[in-house]
Amino acid sequence: MSSAHARPTVARMSGYTPGEQPKPGERVIKLNTNENPYPPSPRVFEAIGRIGADALRRYPQPLADDFRAVAARVHGVLPDQVIAGNGSDDILQIALRTYCGPGDVLASPDPTYSLYPVLAELADVRFVTVPWAPGWTLPADALLAQQPKGIFFANPNAPSGTWVAPRDVAALASRTDALVLVDEAYADFAGESCLPLVADHPNVLISRTLSKGYGLAGLRFGYAIGQPAIIEQMMKVKDSYNCDAIAIAAACAALDDQAYAHEQWARVRDERERVTRALAERGFDVIPSRANFVLATLPGGRPAKVVYEGMKARGVLVRFFDKPGLNDKLRITIGTPDENAAMLAALDASL
Repeated sequence: MSSAHARPTVARMSGYTPGEQPKPGERVIKLNTNENPYPPSPRVFEAIGRIGADALRRYPQPLADDFRAVAARVHGVLPDQVIAGNGSDDILQIALRTYCGPGDVLASPDPTYSLYPVLAELADVRFVTVPWAPGWTLPADALLAQQPKGIFFANPNAPSGTWVAPRDVAALASRTDALVLVDEAYADFAGESCLPLVADHPNVLISRTLSKGYGLAGLRFGYAIGQPAIIEQMMKVKDSYNCDAIAIAAACAALDDQAYAHEQWARVRDERERVTRALAERGFDVIPSRANFVLATLPGGRPAKVVYEGMKARGVLVRFFDKPGLNDKLRITIGTPDENAAMLAALDASL
């Protein structure tokens, strides 16, 4: 079938552009998609090793109840406040389909996660952006002026790494009936969360992922926490078995090993500060980050694309966004100390 047979919305859209992936067998230092540089907890591999034949021949738990129980215990909520998904992207899509319909407005500050407009377009939802307020603060008045049914934003934000204080999110949520989805994909590295807001704000939903903080980007597992009424409606929309048996077992083991996770987050934060200082010494303007990456503006107005290509030619991948407001910047994922040293060497050579 040709593109003429596709829905007009799909035919005209470009879709989401993921970060560049190395070719099979290609040896690169990959600091472009915000993956955790450290492996998952050893308990994850033990849990996968215990998977038996019956777990694979049968359908998995429809609601991932084992994981919901672990998440409830770790976060101090009830299991019926948790919904699991095939990565947090699945959670975002479920939330959008549950609370926004054709013609409704989904609002976001700009820039933020570039998947939001794609999901909105697929659902025939009108996606509207407003600029971040000075200092990367939440533009609450401008967002509410759009009369949205949903407000989505990443916190810490991508690609800036900046943080919106929970009190500011609470102030926004208290002024609207719209779903306020706080995408906390990087919150493990922030040392702070908006999760406590769920208790007093029935329209706040916190989205989380195991891809970043828990080193499980290849597994695809995410979840959200909200009041039971929010989660109950989202359960109607999700796919029947959206999390497989292996992923559920591994996710339980990862989330349950908080001591290991906190150790890795601390290592990333230490390296984040070291990389920030090193870039500043080279004349870069680096936005203070609460995530596992930094967004750095090149000194002297140098074109970021040229430096990005130079680093790529030297075997180091970082992220370049070819769009206004970002095309003079590089987003650099924090790697291991050795990876960060190689990144800085490639950067120096490319400059």
